[in-house]
Amino acid sequence: MVIEHEQLERSSLTRYVSPKGDFEGFRDDEHYREKLKEWGLSSAKEAKREFLFKERNYQRVVTIKGYETYGKSEEYNTLVIEFQDGNLCCIHPAFLKEMQASSFGKESMLQLEEKDFSTPEQVTVTEVKEEKKELKSESNPEPKKAKAAKPKKEKEPQIELPVDKVHFTASVKQFALTYNPFNEENDEVVVLENVQIIQEPAIELGLAWCSHSKTLKKFELAPGDQLEFDGKVAKKKLAKGKDVEEEFIVDTPVLYKVNNPSKIVKSK
Repeated sequence: MVIEHEQLERSSLTRYVSPKGDFEGFRDDEHYREKLKEWGLSSAKEAKREFLFKERNYQRVVTIKGYETYGKSEEYNTLVIEFQDGNLCCIHPAFLKEMQASSFGKESMLQLEEKDFSTPEQVTVTEVKEEKKELKSESNPEPKKAKAAKPKKEKEPQIELPVDKVHFTASVKQFALTYNPFNEENDEVVVLENVQIIQEPAIELGLAWCSHSKTLKKFELAPGDQLEFDGKVAKKKLAKGKDVEEEFIVDTPVLYKVNNPSKIVKSK
């Protein structure tokens, strides 16, 4: 009874930001583990199920029910967590990760004291970096130097990416490592070439990349393998891995990411 009473008191103190509507759930345990690893929340074989939600003077136990996507190409995620009283709330994965640290509350990595912790447009590392840059420029103003006018480069025509899941053909170019700031590790990815979206008219993407998930590893892919699959595509540049051998670095910019490939067919 005492525990239930404490939960009710904490519920009245918590600021809830409900999901905007329907949100993405997890297909199965493997999908749940992959997403936790991507967010840097757990990389263990037995995926963590309960997390701590902390405020200055209390903490609560929550579970992750799913996630929302946002951004122009829907490449970013906001978590949907559930409290023990059944309330749902949105939170940025990096902030939930920070809450798990014993030192949480002393100095926030994202400096969110005056911000709504759960609004994805506000809770971004990029925004914090921009704020620091502005403060630095105000305290140390540098004289502007006149720059010689550079000839304008012609912009390449932008590809209008489909929003829904589509059918792809591609071939495996190589395997690479990309740095994941959430778990502060390098993640293995598959780099694809000759990527084409099969529709009328067909869309030629050239290069794209996707996570080398357990589902893909079952196919024992090798460079040169021809693939057909369904998936969603987003404009997200492949970042280089940190301190990796040259064979795991891609020498050409890869601007597109394929999310959740399914119905995969491999041929040589």
